[in-house]
Amino acid sequence: MEYAAPALINRAAVDDSDAPLLTYCDDATGERVELSAHALAGWAARTARLLHEGCGLGTGSRAAVLLPPHWQTAAVLLGAWSAGVSVSFRLWATAGLPVLEPRANEPIDVTFVAPDRVDNWLDDVPDAPHRFVAGLAADREPPAGYRNFVAEVGRYPEAPTGYAPIGQGDAATNDGTSYRDWGRLARELAEGYDLRAGDRLLVDAAAHEHPVKWLLTPLAAGASVVLCARLDPATAVARAEAERANRIL
Repeated sequence: MEYAAPALINRAAVDDSDAPLLTYCDDATGERVELSAHALAGWAARTARLLHEGCGLGTGSRAAVLLPPHWQTAAVLLGAWSAGVSVSFRLWATAGLPVLEPRANEPIDVTFVAPDRVDNWLDDVPDAPHRFVAGLAADREPPAGYRNFVAEVGRYPEAPTGYAPIGQGDAATNDGTSYRDWGRLARELAEGYDLRAGDRLLVDAAAHEHPVKWLLTPLAAGASVVLCARLDPATAVARAEAERANRIL
């Protein structure tokens, strides 16, 4: 899973553990979070432990990730893949990439959903024995039947633990697409964008919701990411200059 898991982050951490690997900002709320390679790897490790030790999940388990592009979404995805848990997404603007919607009656072991989408999708969230709301403050109570992801994941240490080995041919997504296949696609997209190691890529989250665009492709190229929610296209260039980003997607 070389191109679809925290091995990418760990490799970046060796180069410069203090530099931001993922910067998330929301132009509407003013939220801004910077995560170094070490910090993002820590969140991924905690998530993996939550799934593995807290939920009893691992290779062969399935997750539905009903989250928008966000730094916590990166932690959920990388953590799930670290634990060998395959995922499906719910997206709107996929630009021709697989949508990977959870299918009707598809067995799901764990669901991650955003706060504003619990109300909208209450009858449409896949039934799962484990349900988490991401994006809440640690002291916020989630809706009935859900647990607060930030509060729960904070109970676990950042250090990764041993899991069953995950092979390149294992399924990374619930449609059976392997880590190798997603890695190949990420590398092809990086080459198509002429994205190179050391680049800092500003991504319009609304226009590029698919994780292969805003997460896997930059990581595969060795680039860092500035993920902007509700970005005003008119100010994208100014935002890139302010964030010292040399590429815009």
